[in-house]
This record gives sequence, C-alpha cells and structure tokens, in this order.
Amino acid sequence: MQIVVDSLRKQGKIYKKMIEIAPKDLGVRNRIKIYKATDITGYFWAIFAVSQKSKLLMKDLHKFEEIYTKLTLYCGHNFKHKIIFIDAPLCTKAKEAFLAQGWKIK
Repeated sequence: MQIVVDSLRKQGKIYKKMIEIAPKDLGVRNRIKIYKATDITGYFWAIFAVSQKSKLLMKDLHKFEEIYTKLTLYCGHNFKHKIIFIDAPLCTKAKEAFLAQGWKIK
C-alpha cells in the first residue's frame, strides 16, 4: 500500500482515508489489491494494483470491469475516479480500451 500512496503523492494526489478491500469480500479469486480512497475534496477513488507476469489483454479489461461493478455494489456508491497500477506488459488495444472506459493507467 505504501508504494501506491507514494506514487500518487508524487503526482499531487493526497487522500484523507484509504481502505484496502480484500478480494475475497467481493468474491474475486484474482491476485489483486483493491483500495477505496477518499481525497481531500470528498471524491471517492477506486484503486487497483495488479502484479502479474503475463501480458494484460482485452479479456482482462472485462474482468476488471466486473470487479469494479462488484466493488460499487459492495461499497454502496459509485466512484469518481478509477486508477489501475499495472506491473505487467499491456496490450495496445487493451490500453486504448482501458482509457476509453475511464481508467487511469499508472
């Protein structure tokens, strides 16, 4: 979590509250770290951190969108911003699709 906070702080993003949500709570079996954060202005942020060896493809976009919808139902509200930290190579079509869906890739 500290790596995520430090990288966002370098970009000028400061959060009042940041809570890690276990994937098991959402019924997800993936290796992913999910955070729900509230910034200074009161907006909610959904932050995903993915670390895998294989390349992220278009099918992974659909998987993350499903996880995001489960997160909104679990928290009971929508998020203003969605950020995903990817430690793996990313397919160019998948990158375009992530950006089209409103994700910010870091």
